[in-house]
Amino acid sequence: MVGTLLPETVGRSSTETIGEIPAKRRIDFQQTIPRSLVHRAAVSEVFVTDLNILAPGRFELGAQWPRRHGFFGPRTPSSHDPLLYAETCRQAGMLVAHRAYGIPLGYNFLSDHKEYEVDEEGLATESRPVDVVLQISAHDARYRGKNIGGMRFEFDVFRDGKHIGTSSERWRCVSSAVYRRLRGEHFAATPFQVRVLPTVEPAEVGRNHTQDVLVAATSEKGVWALQFDPDHAVLFDHTVDHVPGMVMVEAARQAALLTVGDPHALPLRAEIEFHAYVEFEAECRVVATELDPAEDDCRLVRVEFEQYGKTAVTTTLAMRLS
Repeated sequence: MVGTLLPETVGRSSTETIGEIPAKRRIDFQQTIPRSLVHRAAVSEVFVTDLNILAPGRFELGAQWPRRHGFFGPRTPSSHDPLLYAETCRQAGMLVAHRAYGIPLGYNFLSDHKEYEVDEEGLATESRPVDVVLQISAHDARYRGKNIGGMRFEFDVFRDGKHIGTSSERWRCVSSAVYRRLRGEHFAATPFQVRVLPTVEPAEVGRNHTQDVLVAATSEKGVWALQFDPDHAVLFDHTVDHVPGMVMVEAARQAALLTVGDPHALPLRAEIEFHAYVEFEAECRVVATELDPAEDDCRLVRVEFEQYGKTAVTTTLAMRLS
């Protein structure tokens, strides 16, 4: 994930590649969509179930949250993980990009900016899986030649007919050949290059297992070193040549938990800006700064990821204390 714009991008309408629109039908939650359409290797990591094309640039999707998930929680006995919500939106956007706009499966997606907001009540757990409906609108399409090179998706998410949250993502995509040139000497990088560091205690960040902890203590107050298990079944579900965005978001959450001193606080809002790839070969500093509280009394924490002396990722999280 990187924020550097590629050349040859020209704005056009995001509706130009939409063909005949089928009649609207009821959203189906019976099975998940093919895993390749959301860039997942494991079927168990797919949450999106269906897609309706409503109009040019407008879509409706179904998704199901499991009662429990090995990584995404629930984070408290009564609440699903807000990052499960964020991952659901990511998968929904991937599906729309491939199915509605014809982006080939071999293309690489680059996220520049994403944000989400979710109501705490909308995350409530039940004794069964939760069905959610996502409405997506597409904006600001950019093209490379005749092919779509990126756009912005806006999400509205509903549970039992009630609006529970919003999300937004600005992304680009490139062919495998362009991606290879873009990555250069890092194209064949693997997570096994990372230096192994002792993480903080899992309980400090609301976790039960060391492999789920992504921050290691340093001698500086409010600063941690990014650390991860390259064999992690969810975070490294498929082959990657740089640190995945999901790792950055989860590490930001853990740094924020340590900053507010509450291992069960919920990040109900988050904004993430990707400026550069985070590479495996060099240490990445995770720097957290608490800001003034939000009007709703959420604790605001800015978390920056620094590598090679520069800021690679900037995040701001609004933490609701437990």
